[in-house]
Amino acid sequence: MSAAAGEGPGSDSAGLVTTDPVLDAGFIARHAELARGYGGGGDPDDPALVQAMQIVLHIPKPDPPRRSALLAAAAAASLALCMDPRVGPDGEWEQRYLSWKRSRIRKVARRARGAQWLAANEVAGVSVEFEGAQARALVPGPVGDIDPRIRRLQIGGTDIEPDSPGPIDPELPVLWVDSELGMTVGKAAAQVGHASMLLAGALSVERVFEWGRNGYACSVREAGARWPDLIRRVGEGSATAVRDAGFTEVAPGSMTVIAVAAQ
Repeated sequence: MSAAAGEGPGSDSAGLVTTDPVLDAGFIARHAELARGYGGGGDPDDPALVQAMQIVLHIPKPDPPRRSALLAAAAAASLALCMDPRVGPDGEWEQRYLSWKRSRIRKVARRARGAQWLAANEVAGVSVEFEGAQARALVPGPVGDIDPRIRRLQIGGTDIEPDSPGPIDPELPVLWVDSELGMTVGKAAAQVGHASMLLAGALSVERVFEWGRNGYACSVREAGARWPDLIRRVGEGSATAVRDAGFTEVAPGSMTVIAVAAQ
């Protein structure tokens, strides 16, 4: 598999993040870019030039993964791509990444199985596996120029019911999803991807480095009755919230995910 398909620093030959990051000038620069925030630029006049990150969710038909694990894999893959050396200064993906990050951030989740998943791993990006679930974040680009192997993948039509994943690992960040919104797994995958980026940008570079040594693993949970307390924590500055632009499924300004750093 070519380097653009996922090999190189931070991944193995299948694109799965495995190796430790290096806390060097490049890592510091990539974190600084995240810490600057994203967005600020408007959409181009040509809709085909709108920038988006495609996230491919591996959902085999016979044995689909648990929803919480799949969302955690999507969140980790999104952040792993943002911290990959290839998006940093002079990296082969730098301009594509910055064009997306500095415009209106969009993520589009698509499902794949079997040969579709294998083909998706040939497209430039980073894959992550978490508790048996796999997701691949692809290098962002214009929505009018999506690789045919990805364009043919279905965006909607498949969902996975919420599960009961058990106790939270205190050593992992937690991404709390507002269950009252009833988001599909694809929408939720995009939102937790935003949340992992926002949380990393809010943390010190040293803490993100340590997080990266654990493959950017995180827990994803349905907030339920915890939501009001989590909103309070956002107000206090001890948690980070995703507020959706409202392009799909939820109203503009909806708080979809609240991220809390590991203790």
